[in-house]
Amino acid sequence: MNLRKTPEQHLASLLAALSLLMAAPGQAAITPLDHIVAVVNEEVITRQELARRYDEVVQNLTRQKTPLPSRAVLEKQVLDRMVTEYALQQHAKNTGVRVDPVQIERTLQRIAAQNKLDVDGLKAVLEKEGQSIDKMRENIRNEILIGRARERDVDNKIVVSDAEIDGFLQTQSQIGTDTEYDFAHILITVAENASPEQIQARRARAQDILDELARGADFAQLSASFSDAPNALQGGRSGWRPSGQIPSIFVEVLKPLQPGAVAPLLKSSNGFHILKLLDKRGLDVALNVTQTHTRHILIKTNELTSESDARNRLLQLRERIINGTPFENLARLHSEDASASRGGDLGWINPGDTVPDFEKAMNALQAGEISEPVRTPFGLHLIQVLERRSQDVTQERQRLLARQAIRERKAEEAFQDWVRQIRDSAYVELRPID
Repeated sequence: MNLRKTPEQHLASLLAALSLLMAAPGQAAITPLDHIVAVVNEEVITRQELARRYDEVVQNLTRQKTPLPSRAVLEKQVLDRMVTEYALQQHAKNTGVRVDPVQIERTLQRIAAQNKLDVDGLKAVLEKEGQSIDKMRENIRNEILIGRARERDVDNKIVVSDAEIDGFLQTQSQIGTDTEYDFAHILITVAENASPEQIQARRARAQDILDELARGADFAQLSASFSDAPNALQGGRSGWRPSGQIPSIFVEVLKPLQPGAVAPLLKSSNGFHILKLLDKRGLDVALNVTQTHTRHILIKTNELTSESDARNRLLQLRERIINGTPFENLARLHSEDASASRGGDLGWINPGDTVPDFEKAMNALQAGEISEPVRTPFGLHLIQVLERRSQDVTQERQRLLARQAIRERKAEEAFQDWVRQIRDSAYVELRPID
């Protein structure tokens, strides 16, 4: 016999206790209790949690001036998002992803600084809007969890071959110049093992949306109501993206469209897609760039090495370098990067070659200067700039941009598959919201 309570039984006991407390003598009405609206594996989503997320989404849509769907439709969409997030968070935690509290606080400080506030000021603004800074900490933690799991399971496994780069560049030379598209996207997913009847039902749903758009319905509102894409609650808008970073089947349907037009229904392995072209423009590849010759020491953070431990190690190494120990010697001994055997030398780096946090710190350094510890998704770094130069890198740069574009496109497609597989493999039980 299993004597351990399930999460639902724990919650039921708690709610029962609360009901006794609220039933005070002489009280004519009893406040309605919270209840479970979804079970995701071993966790539950309550009505109050859904209501809080719903209010946040409504505020965001209102700021974007997006017409609101009906409450029932939007609540269903928000709950579906929460279920997917819970499944991804659980996958990350169950497969060993950990988040250092120090990183959460640094992220919070960065968000406050971006809004020209300190943490106390950010807390006051959040409380004025009916939110809490503890909830923001939780959101940051969950985003980092999912982000690290994606890096490990998806991004780090993407491989771009020279043949793919050659094909990309040949296509671009035939076009004459690359093109950037600003488009919006609605996705109706189809489960990997869906039956023909289920596929037809999803197709019919997508066609209904397409018909509503033809009658003049608002694209952003329909995205917020029905789309399964990650940016559904942002109106489905992708922002400006070069054609190389867009799935090729999207480019084929976007290419002949005029701004404002909606493409015919599109089928892929993920499901059915509806695309609206918002605008397009030509994109010229830069021929001359400022290159930076740099080297670094990387300490990775994980369940054995916290961010604070990594930071302290790097500060000690920095002190030794300043006092005369050669940078390259310490890099060979301590760096957890493939460049360690070269003394941490990364060679000549073009703009955009590294992640934004690394590039920003590198660009702020003078030749010979050593950075403080710098946090990136890969861990913590000491960075030293050796020299800079202006270089004509036409062919090299074109191949690098092609590699980045192909990699981003493949990573986005793989990410969608990854999310769908984790969601499909999760135990999900949806219950009446009201």
